[in-house]
Amino acid sequence: MSAELVVDVFVSVDGWAGGDRLPGFFGYFGDDLARWTTAERRVPETVIMGRRTYEAFLALPPAAWSADREPLMRQDKVVFSRTLQSVVWPNTRIGRDLATEIRDLKNAGQRRLRTWGSMSLAGQLLEAGLVDVLRLMRFPLIAGPSGRQSAFEGVPSVDLELIRTLVLDDRIVLEEYRPTGRDIPRA
Repeated sequence: MSAELVVDVFVSVDGWAGGDRLPGFFGYFGDDLARWTTAERRVPETVIMGRRTYEAFLALPPAAWSADREPLMRQDKVVFSRTLQSVVWPNTRIGRDLATEIRDLKNAGQRRLRTWGSMSLAGQLLEAGLVDVLRLMRFPLIAGPSGRQSAFEGVPSVDLELIRTLVLDDRIVLEEYRPTGRDIPRA
């Protein structure tokens, strides 16, 4: 049995995965989203992230974490980086060869793998054909000039099958897709 790799991407309607002066969850945290994040924390998983995401979370002040820090510290985490020499979080190791190590983790089949942030990592995992589920959480704003990171810039073409949609707090749309392995339609 192979472990499932879930890539989570939180975006504005205009496709930005983050932005200058935009708060976490783009400022749209509500009751449904709180229940969703709580349920996700209960799933045994290994968190996968890149160096920039790790450093961004590491720099957060304690007040920004609410109840999220302790559950994250208990989880196994892999930070993929070519430059990091050490990490300070418990249950965290540095990964170097993304495709090989993710294949090995999937084949070990012990628990779900899920990315946090790390758009570059998400693109590489999609390109390598390792993603089982792409979850796109679309927040109801156009980030415009505040947008900092285009969600799928530089990501190769990937054909997707919609497997589920969910509306949270009457405004956030969660779409779950499965890569089909087929080429995208072309003219």
